[in-house]
Amino acid sequence: MNRKLLTILLIALSIAGVCAFLVAKIVGARMSAAKPVVTTKVVAAATDIQLGAVLAAKDLTTTEIQGPLPKGVLLKPEELVGRGVTSPLYQGEPILESRLAPPGSGGGMASIIPTGMRALAVRVDQVVGVSGFVTPGMRVDVLASGNPPVESASQGMVTKTILQNIQVLSAGTDIQKDAEGKPQQVQVVNLLVSPEQAQTLSLASNELKIQLVLRNPLDTKISQVASNSMGQIMGNAPAPSGVRHAPRAAAKVFSIQVINGNKTSEEKFRSPEAKQ
Repeated sequence: MNRKLLTILLIALSIAGVCAFLVAKIVGARMSAAKPVVTTKVVAAATDIQLGAVLAAKDLTTTEIQGPLPKGVLLKPEELVGRGVTSPLYQGEPILESRLAPPGSGGGMASIIPTGMRALAVRVDQVVGVSGFVTPGMRVDVLASGNPPVESASQGMVTKTILQNIQVLSAGTDIQKDAEGKPQQVQVVNLLVSPEQAQTLSLASNELKIQLVLRNPLDTKISQVASNSMGQIMGNAPAPSGVRHAPRAAAKVFSIQVINGNKTSEEKFRSPEAKQ
């Protein structure tokens, strides 16, 4: 082999070896300087858990989270056993304190009712529930329809919005008996209301037909909605209170004297407006 070519190859190999050594040294220094990744074990859901369920040991597992922990994350599974779930949990999801009922409050619907609020069950049209339109978490307005008092009976049946922007806690069926004593399914919806709203809704549900109207959950505006009657829809509504018709003008009377020979008589006539 040419001596000159051999010299060039040896120099190239030497340079490559030096470069490889320097690169390995730099990478090793950076790796040794890097901090180890810190992970923390937290409690997670071992399976999908429904709203209102009471946690058991079989429902819980652990997972590791890198870096800072989310606010309210729980670390010990034994501290969660027996607590109620206030919102659905999904498999592998870390469990936060805000998703659970206070210790000792148990499970079921009672554990998810906020302080100062009430849950009231109302019966609604079965079609609403069977079609799946009303589900937990939705917002609805409550309409009541029925016959007004005797003094307003001329308007016919009246419908009025009695509650607005009400949260649905649950929707399902309840078993009741019909007139013959046979069991039948009745659609029942539990609504989250204040004590004052509970009184209004209880009175209306006992005397009137209740219907729920779905609304956009982002639409929280309370509208001023006037009640509507069958007379107004059909165009036979009486004149609003306070509206009076203008009084008719006084009738005009005309007198005509009739002379027939030596006899004189007087005839009186009313104006055409008076006849109307």
